[in-house]
Amino acid sequence: MQFLGFGYKVSKFSDGAFYSNSIFARIFGPMSDIDTISQYREQFVTYLKARTQLGEPNNLYEPVQYILGLGGKRMRPILTLMTAEAFGGKIENAMDAALAVEMFHNFSLVHDDIMDDAPLRRGKATVHEKWDVNTGILSGDAMLILSYQFFENYPAETYFEMTKLFSKTALEVCEGQQYDVDFETRDDVTIPEYLKMIEYKTSVLVAAAMKMGAIVAKASKKDADAIYEFGRNLGIAFQLQDDYLDAFGDPKTFGKQVGGDIMENKKTYLYLKSLEKASKDDQDGLLHLYSIKPEDSTAKVEAVKTIFKESGAVEETKKAIHNFTQKAFDALAETGLPEKNKALLQQFGKSLMERTV
Repeated sequence: MQFLGFGYKVSKFSDGAFYSNSIFARIFGPMSDIDTISQYREQFVTYLKARTQLGEPNNLYEPVQYILGLGGKRMRPILTLMTAEAFGGKIENAMDAALAVEMFHNFSLVHDDIMDDAPLRRGKATVHEKWDVNTGILSGDAMLILSYQFFENYPAETYFEMTKLFSKTALEVCEGQQYDVDFETRDDVTIPEYLKMIEYKTSVLVAAAMKMGAIVAKASKKDADAIYEFGRNLGIAFQLQDDYLDAFGDPKTFGKQVGGDIMENKKTYLYLKSLEKASKDDQDGLLHLYSIKPEDSTAKVEAVKTIFKESGAVEETKKAIHNFTQKAFDALAETGLPEKNKALLQQFGKSLMERTV
């Protein structure tokens, strides 16, 4: 794989400026190909800052700058850039597609935080907490529109392919969010329904991010579809891992309120597997705990986590994470990518599944 030189000055806006502190360094060490992933990230963040110097009114655009500047793993845009280059494309040609994906992702986070009434995002106040709900809604809407504008820099044929995929993906994300909301008041949610919800809410955007990289590089339809399947399955595994970390992650590193899903009575894979495998008494206890929202949720969260562990749901969730990760790697193997490029993407997938943040 050919890589560009990296001469950009990384500003304080960069969330990944120092590789030694990154997830990639912890997983792979300082002298591996994963250095390149950190460099993708730094290049993208520099481009993001340069392309999002937004104007007035301040109360519309400042929240946009704020949420984009909070950092995060930048997984989706990195995957767009990696995929484009893996298929022989130029990284600079994929930057606007990567930026569209990241802008859309952060739009969805702003609105998701409002719907969940979440106080924290990446360890900082959420947009609606720092400003107000109306500002959060409007700034989020602006981000959705801005994400489409980045595709206008592509030739007509590429623009058509990109926007067709992006519109399909955006609608699926909304459908996934609605399923998520509906599940809060349903007691009959099944595991297949839950997996469909997280596929739409989370993994289709990962899949689309990778397919956009393939489109930019003019990969074959077979390869573009295979890399989409890699991203889709990796995205499901990623969300299952996120669900696990929401319950059992370290508050110092997770970046969100640990136990938030339990507080909001969200039917996660952990919850559904617990209902399937727990004793009758624990099933009844879990159903009761998910019917209440006490002012102080500390005892509720701990009681639910105990049922998760004792029922075997934690191990079942880890098994599902492994299985979807393997499905992703099987799809990757079907592409015509050089083995070295496949290996880099596979290593990136492994790092996501082993993360604690």
